Amino acid sequence: MKEINKFLYKVIFFILLTFSVNAESKVLEIGSPDAKITVKVFSSLTCPHCASFHKNIFEDLKKEYIDKDLVKFEHHSFPLDLAALNAEIIIRCLQDTNKKFQLLGEIYKKQNQWAVGSDINVINESIKKIGLDSGLSNTKMDSCLKNESVQDQILNQRIEAQKKYEIQSTPTIFINEKKYKGEHKYKPFKKTIEKLL
Repeated sequence: MKEINKFLYKVIFFILLTFSVNAESKVLEIGSPDAKITVKVFSSLTCPHCASFHKNIFEDLKKEYIDKDLVKFEHHSFPLDLAALNAEIIIRCLQDTNKKFQLLGEIYKKQNQWAVGSDINVINESIKKIGLDSGLSNTKMDSCLKNESVQDQILNQRIEAQKKYEIQSTPTIFINEKKYKGEHKYKPFKKTIEKLL
């Protein structure tokens, strides 16, 4: 009986450990875990300023620092509405991190095409069109959108971020846990990064 109990404890411990690792890895991140600098961006996929940040800063940051293992970048989902939540869910349908970031870029690029109107079914179909180009099937995306645990994960991350970082607007950016208050242009952002290297 003791042996069975020991085995059960080990199984439960392993499950809890796996779950906590998975919960942590749900943040979309790219770059070396050993990088000296970590950039965290809390954003909503329907937010035009977030799309602008991604287009004007992230792309250059990736080439100059992330791809060279100098910066780790974390995209923290902070959906402000159901459309943003569903777009995040579609991104999480993909397994490969690089493909997730490519889809994230496409969703930001085409934001003014899909994030319009108030009919969530029309919005979902528009998001799915972008997902199809990333190799996702309609069946897979429909299944992802119905997955309540993924919805809960994203919303819980948002609640935790609100508590820990007191997010007032999107995007909110932290560089090595210090809030970035500079311009959302690449030159001033790059200067802040360079000072920390």
